Amino acid sequence: MARRLYIHRMADGAECLAAALRSVGMDAVVLPPSDARTLELGARHLAGEECLPAKVTLGDFLKVTETPTFDPACAALVMPTTEGPCRFGQYAPYIRKVFRELGYPEVQVISPTSGDGYQQVGNLGPELTRTAWRGFVAWDILRKLLLRTRPYEGTPGDADKAYGISLRELCTVLEKRGLRHRARLEALTATLVRIRDRFGAIPARYERGRPLIGIQGEIFCRMNEFSNDALIRRLEACGGEAWLSDVSEWVWYCNYDQERCLRREGRRLSFTMLGAKLRDLIQRADEVALRAPFAEDFLGYEDPKEIEEILRVGDRYLPQAGAAGEMVLSAGKVDCFFRKGVDGIIDISPFSCMNGIVSEALYPRQSQEHAGLPIKSFYFDGTGRDITHDLEIFLELARTYQRRKPHPRRYPPCFP
Repeated sequence: MARRLYIHRMADGAECLAAALRSVGMDAVVLPPSDARTLELGARHLAGEECLPAKVTLGDFLKVTETPTFDPACAALVMPTTEGPCRFGQYAPYIRKVFRELGYPEVQVISPTSGDGYQQVGNLGPELTRTAWRGFVAWDILRKLLLRTRPYEGTPGDADKAYGISLRELCTVLEKRGLRHRARLEALTATLVRIRDRFGAIPARYERGRPLIGIQGEIFCRMNEFSNDALIRRLEACGGEAWLSDVSEWVWYCNYDQERCLRREGRRLSFTMLGAKLRDLIQRADEVALRAPFAEDFLGYEDPKEIEEILRVGDRYLPQAGAAGEMVLSAGKVDCFFRKGVDGIIDISPFSCMNGIVSEALYPRQSQEHAGLPIKSFYFDGTGRDITHDLEIFLELARTYQRRKPHPRRYPPCFP
C-alpha cells in the first residue's frame, strides 16, 4: 500500500524536497507551519529538558494525527537524523516511540542519516537524489534574493509576494515526471532567471550603509522562522540586512565528513569513496550551472567555493578532527563573513544546544582576532521573548564597527 510522506517544514526548502519526491511518483506533502498547538502537543510527550527543535518537530508530526485524512496505515514521517553527539540523532527513535505508545505502530519513520551524506534517500533512485539537490540549491538562491531585496522594498510585502510565487514555480518544475536531467536543469535555470527578473522589477530603494549581518548557528533553529521568533524579520525592521548561511553548506559538510570518515577507516580506495567523489562532481556541476546567472546579483554575497575553505580557517579555533556539526562550520564561517565585509554576526541556537554553547565560547577570541567584529548568540526556547531591544543594541555595535572595519563590503549593481 502506497504511503503518504509527511515532511517537516524546517524551512520552505521542504517544499522543494516534496516536489522532488513527487517527481518519482511518491505522495509527499509538507506539514503546515508550526503554531501554539505545535508546542502544546510536543510538550505533552517530553520531559522539558529537550531542545526546542525536538518539541517543534514532534508537535508538528502529532498535529498530523488530528487531521481528518490521517491514516496511520498509509503514513510515513520523514525525519532525517545525524551522526555524532547532537541530540538530533535521537529525534527519529523517540518519535517512533511516541507514535507507538499512542496506538499508531503502523506509522513509519524514514530516517536518512548524515553519516552517508543522506544517501539512503538514494534507495528511491539517483533521479530523486539529484532532483532534490537541485531543489535545495534553487531554494538557497531564491531565499538569497528575498533577503537581499526585502530590506529595501518600497512597498512592504512585495518581496514576500514575489517569493511565494517563485517558490511555487520552482516546485512546478521540480515535480514534473519523466524529465531527463538535462531538460530539468535547463527548465530550472530558465525559471530562476525569470525569478531574478521578477525580483529585479520590485520597486526598491537600495541604499549603502545598512548593516549587513551574517546569520549562522544550529541549522534547524536558524532556518525555522517559528523557532527563532522571526529574528531576521525583526532584524530588518530594526534597520539591518541578513546574510543567512545556506542549506547546501550543510550538505557539502556532510559529504566532506563522510569522505573524511572513509579515509580514517582505511577506505580511501573503495567503491564507496568512488561513489562519493562522483556524487560531489555531479552536485558541483549542477550548483555551478544554477548559480551562474546570479554572478552580478550576488556580488559581495559570495560563499566559499569549497567547504574545505570554511573548515581550514576554523581549524585553529575548533579542530575538525575533534569536533563535528554546526560548531565546526560556525568556527570557520566567522572568518569568511569577516572577509566579505559583514558588520556583525548572529548565532542562532536552541536553548541548551551544545553546538551553540561551544560556538559561543569561541566567539570572544574570534571577535578579538577579527578587528572587534561584533558576534552575538541568541538562544530560543519557545517562550516568545521579545528580542527587539537586544537587536537594536547589537546593530548599534555593528554600525560602530562598520566605520572602522578592515574589509569593505562589495555591493551588486542594483546599489547606487
